[in-house]
Amino acid sequence: MAKRDYYEILGVSKGSSADEIKKSYRKIALQYHPDRNPGNKEAEEKFKEAAEAYEVLSNSEKRASYDRFGHAGTGGNGGFGGGAGGMRMEDIFQNFGDIFGNDMFGGMFGGQGGGGGRRQGTRGANLRIKLKMDFAEIANGANKKIKVKKHITCQQCTGSGAKDKASIQSCGTCGGSGQVRRVTNTFLGQMQTVTTCPTCNGEGSTITQKCTACKGEGRVYGEETLSLDMPAGVQDGMQLSMSGKGNAGERGGPPGDLLLIVEEEKHEFLTRHDLDVVYQLHVSFPDAVLGMQAEVPTIDGKAKIKVPPGTQSGKVFRLKGKGFPSFQSYEKGDQLIEVNVWSPQHLTHEEKDMLERLKNSPNFAPGPDARAEREERGFFDKIKDVFGS
Repeated sequence: MAKRDYYEILGVSKGSSADEIKKSYRKIALQYHPDRNPGNKEAEEKFKEAAEAYEVLSNSEKRASYDRFGHAGTGGNGGFGGGAGGMRMEDIFQNFGDIFGNDMFGGMFGGQGGGGGRRQGTRGANLRIKLKMDFAEIANGANKKIKVKKHITCQQCTGSGAKDKASIQSCGTCGGSGQVRRVTNTFLGQMQTVTTCPTCNGEGSTITQKCTACKGEGRVYGEETLSLDMPAGVQDGMQLSMSGKGNAGERGGPPGDLLLIVEEEKHEFLTRHDLDVVYQLHVSFPDAVLGMQAEVPTIDGKAKIKVPPGTQSGKVFRLKGKGFPSFQSYEKGDQLIEVNVWSPQHLTHEEKDMLERLKNSPNFAPGPDARAEREERGFFDKIKDVFGS
């Protein structure tokens, strides 16, 4: 089933501001919140759908990628994506709990972890890296194994930041709830406010003895090997997001995302033009006159083409379907081969005599097709002739 448009889900336009998107998400999230719809699976799915849309549209980088490439730009395939498709409820409340407000339902969110209730650690920062891909990998997709230096979960304390379990105690200020409630008398009557506990920063617990390996952070700086299934058809400069593969959070907090920026490596013989690849075939003057069979490089290997007798310099041949696939559709480009007739720069006396004898032959005089305006046309103007447009 195709995913719905994120702007449609939140009921906003593409030109909406960040505040408008946040306001709309808050309204929808409150409407379908589990506390308001107990046991309603349809409401729960809409709640998650709205969270997925907000996670992308509230992030300027992810939103720009989505606007340009649609759902594919968020990396919806191959394990990529900052979306909430695989998000748990606690992840949503952890990341967006501030959206709902501290006392929207009088503390009803405490059990779900939202609305300023008890939270776990601090979310890790996103990590941005460049990933080099050659033409074959871009055309066919590839599994890339890379080593990434980043903050990883401390193995000694498993991310708690404490020396041992006995070193973690319930916060004495908030009693383990992560919230502090205050009642203030005003001329309108008593007003209750709920704020994050200043002692434990909303975690509900304090550490009496820190882990010696991570000094209480719950994470250390290290290296992790990642296996990335890169989809076919990506382009140079495209950014994909891999959820949860960034820096580990502090004291068990959720990890950040890994942002991959595709860096297209240059090919030794081929150049790229949108979905097409272009190869410059250089042939000798005798071969152009007499015709030949040439072997040309392609993305996946080599191919043979026939150069018919009398081929002119600038002639473009096409190998259908030998280009790049589209990232968002089933469209596929072609390989375009431009013939360049090579003129020798150094001749022997015998070779010069032979050409002198041929120079005045009628067959060697330029014909009516060799018009000046055709010679001045660019390569991609000639391509239009190949496609008949």
